Amino acid sequence: MFVHTHPYQPFVFSGMEKIIVGTLPPPRFSTGALREGDVNFCYGSRDGQLWPILDRIFDLNLKFETSEEAITQRKKFLLDRKIGICDIVASARRNKIDASDLGMFDVALRDVVGHLYRFPSVHTLLFTGGNSKNGPEYFFRRHLKTYGRSLNIVSNTIPRIHEFQLPERLVNDANDDLSNADKGGRMIRTVSLTAPSGAANRAVGSLQAYKLLKQQNPSFNTVEFRVMQYQKFF
Repeated sequence: MFVHTHPYQPFVFSGMEKIIVGTLPPPRFSTGALREGDVNFCYGSRDGQLWPILDRIFDLNLKFETSEEAITQRKKFLLDRKIGICDIVASARRNKIDASDLGMFDVALRDVVGHLYRFPSVHTLLFTGGNSKNGPEYFFRRHLKTYGRSLNIVSNTIPRIHEFQLPERLVNDANDDLSNADKGGRMIRTVSLTAPSGAANRAVGSLQAYKLLKQQNPSFNTVEFRVMQYQKFF
């Protein structure tokens, strides 16, 4: 049995407007057994695609190495773009030590909604995956229910977009009027991006939108598909 604990605290700050929400980095980030090319920061796996995608979109000239400079580059980008990171999984148990979302059980979730109250400038959550079991949207839906909220569909095409109303204040009393709590609240939008992982490439390859682009340009690949998608929301 392996207890997989998230190695990083949420990267959140006053004035941020969007929050990236994933699950957990690979177990080696929790045990400290990083590989050459890993960056000791959120989404820093050398096999991950989030930072390579953002590097291409914004021409960041990022370093992909285990160094303080590589971490500083990423933090500067996030601060400049007013984007935070708060993965929703705090910890989970695994029978097999791997990075599979499906392999997680006894999952403890972070209070992402609590951060929305702490930082009123946030208007968008960017999920690094959809509503498949143990994905970030899947867990967020479960988390949101504890606040008496649910996601409402805005767009059902990939990436799927939802929204929900965040009450101005929490309802702590069973006799409290939820409709009054909603007054003055703000709308939060969520975007379920195609997961930036190699494991999701097969799913990307089956998408009709990807197939059409591939037919038009045989050299078109799954990373370029994500670049086109992500640049609309970052």
